[in-house]
Amino acid sequence: QVQLVESGGGSVQAGGSLRLSCAASGRTFSLYVMGWFRQAPGKEREFVAATSRSGSMTYYSDSVKGRFTISRDNAKNTGYLQMNSLKPDDTAVYYCAADQTIGNSVNLRAYQYDYWGQGTQVTVSS
Repeated sequence: QVQLVESGGGSVQAGGSLRLSCAASGRTFSLYVMGWFRQAPGKEREFVAATSRSGSMTYYSDSVKGRFTISRDNAKNTGYLQMNSLKPDDTAVYYCAADQTIGNSVNLRAYQYDYWGQGTQVTVSS
């Protein structure tokens, strides 16, 4: 199995940027599809972005497309989420997740992911 630890969250004004990191340990990181999800108070956990095992394929929710970029460095066992042009609606706890499903598909739903980090808070003020 793999252990995930997020970092890089914080407070920023609208229009600002943050870069989240997801450090993986345990089993080889490149074996897993990686995703980012977020959960705001009183709301369900929602998909933000995902990338294939190699990082060659990326997927985004409509709400972050064009502003966020997901990437990974398998040599460093680390994934990233670059967040630009942040909005107050982006305020949430952000989670990194790993999916061990065999195959070429990249899953976009939280229940399809097997391992989760503890989350990191992102707060965007207007």
